[in-house]
Amino acid sequence: MHPQRVESLSHAQRERLAYIDFRLYFMGEVGRPDLASRFGVAPAGATRDLALYREIAPQNIEFDGSNKIYRIGKAFAPIFEHAPQRVLSALSLGFGDGVNGESQPMLPCESPAVLSSPQMGVLAPICSAIHAKRPVTIRYHSVSSGQSERVIVPFALVDTGLRWHVRAFDRKTGEFRDFVVTRIDTPTLLDEEPKANERPDNDIQWTRIVEVELVPHPDQPRPEITSRDFNMANGALEMKLRAAIAGYMLRRLSVDCSPDHSLRGHEYRLWLKDHLALYGVKNAVLAPGYTVTSKADS
Repeated sequence: MHPQRVESLSHAQRERLAYIDFRLYFMGEVGRPDLASRFGVAPAGATRDLALYREIAPQNIEFDGSNKIYRIGKAFAPIFEHAPQRVLSALSLGFGDGVNGESQPMLPCESPAVLSSPQMGVLAPICSAIHAKRPVTIRYHSVSSGQSERVIVPFALVDTGLRWHVRAFDRKTGEFRDFVVTRIDTPTLLDEEPKANERPDNDIQWTRIVEVELVPHPDQPRPEITSRDFNMANGALEMKLRAAIAGYMLRRLSVDCSPDHSLRGHEYRLWLKDHLALYGVKNAVLAPGYTVTSKADS
């Protein structure tokens, strides 16, 4: 294996070799049609890529002449890093560049249905505003106050696991808040700079990092299985979360955040060992079992 040789290749070549590496690793085989379909290369170009991969990592690939396909080598070791989230996304959704919108799963996969998807005509200008660091006017539909016109200064998208939010400074309330993207209408960028107090470094809940320690729920049997499922080290999972998303994450993971691990149910496989870690976290009220407690009460 020659990692320096890989680094010296063009970006396009590395992309194609990484795809060969991926196909061998997770599908066990790769052929010229795979490269032609993914990258639009001619058969001769696909042959050169496969030959180059074989030159760099001969132990990874074997040619099956009877079926005219390359198969994974017995001593295979990936020459690229394949991040789990990207791998699972590719296997379940397919490789796609957003051109034809017809990418298909690479393997049979089922996942929970996405019931709350933003409209692209809303999401696109919000993303542009984040990128350009510009305020944006919106019409927002709130459960508490109904429809209103607002000017917000967005700076990040947040996936709560159930829906997408945009984190932004809200000029109406003078606070940093989360806005549900599906409740936004008619976003329009403003050609002006944000004020100093509207910038994300002034968002205390965003800049504050909360350290939480999650352990197997004492009410659940076989804690060693929970440790394995969540890749725990020494029976605990330590996480660093932005205060602004901590409540969403703990709810998404169904973490029992009660002081005495009093929640019951098969879904509560994790317990927040120190509930005071959430002290001062505004959205901690979203965390299962969490109750507001002052440090003096502990």
